[in-house]
Amino acid sequence: MPDLWVVGDIHGAYEKVRAILLRAGLIDFDGAWTAGDTHLVFLGDYMDRGPDGLGVVRFVRNLEIQAQLAGGQVTALLGNHEVMFLAAQRFKRTDPDDQYGFHDYWISNGGQPRDAARMEAGDHAWLSERPALARAGNWLLMHADTRMYTRFGNTIENINASISALLQTNEPEAWGSFANAFADRFAFSVSGGEKSAWQLLRTLGGDRLVHGHTPVYILLDENMHGPTIGPGAPIPYAGRLCVAMDSGMAYRDDAGFIARLDSTGIAEVVTFPSGAPLH
Repeated sequence: MPDLWVVGDIHGAYEKVRAILLRAGLIDFDGAWTAGDTHLVFLGDYMDRGPDGLGVVRFVRNLEIQAQLAGGQVTALLGNHEVMFLAAQRFKRTDPDDQYGFHDYWISNGGQPRDAARMEAGDHAWLSERPALARAGNWLLMHADTRMYTRFGNTIENINASISALLQTNEPEAWGSFANAFADRFAFSVSGGEKSAWQLLRTLGGDRLVHGHTPVYILLDENMHGPTIGPGAPIPYAGRLCVAMDSGMAYRDDAGFIARLDSTGIAEVVTFPSGAPLH
C-alpha cells in the first residue's frame, strides 16, 4: 500500500502546515505535490481561529488535483468548524437577525469574517461536499472523537450520504442538531472509551481509528494527566485502538505535527520546524 500521512486540525495555520508538509517531503517550496502515490488525509477544521482559513482551503483543494494527476490521493474530511461556517453562511439571508444563532455560534468559536468575505462559490461547494468518514487500509478516518456518526447510518457510505443530504437542506433544526452533536468529544478517552472505540470499529470497519477535533494537550490535561512540550506528538490511546492527531497548530507558536501511519500504528512523526522530527 502507498504511504498514509495524516494531518489534524489546521484552523487557518496556512504557513505552518505548508512548512510541515515541506519538511515531510510531501510538497516542494512552491507548495506543489511531490509525494507520488502517497495518500494524504486531512481530518477537517481547515478554517476559523487562525489567520488564513481560505488559504488552507484552496491549498488543500489544489493538492487534491495535483495528487490525483501524480497517482496519489488526498482525502479531506468534514470538520465541525466547516459545519458551523456553512450554517452561518446558508442562513444569513433568511435569518438576517440571527435568531437561530448560527452566525453567533460560528463567531464565538473563532469564525473569521475575512475568510467568509473572500470565499467563492467553488469554495463553498467544496466544503459542503466533504465526506464525514473514510477508510484507508485498516484505519478508520474521522474528524471528531465521538460516536455521533452512527446516528446517520451503520456504514461509512450511508453516513456520508446522510450527512451530505443534511448539508443541502434548509431546515435550521437539522443543522443545529448536527452542529451541536458534532461538538461532542472524549468518547474514547473516558471510562468505557476502549469499548466504545471497539464497537465503532466493529460497526464501520477497520482495526484502528484516527481523529482530530480534541487537541492533544487537552486530551492529556483532561484524561491522561501528562504535559505537552514543544510541537507535541500524536497520542495512541484506548488500548491503542485510537490515535489523536489535533496538534493545536493554530493555538501555540511551537505546536504542529503530522504523522505517517502503517498497519500497526504510528510509523513516523514530522513536527513544525521549530521542533525536532520524531522517528
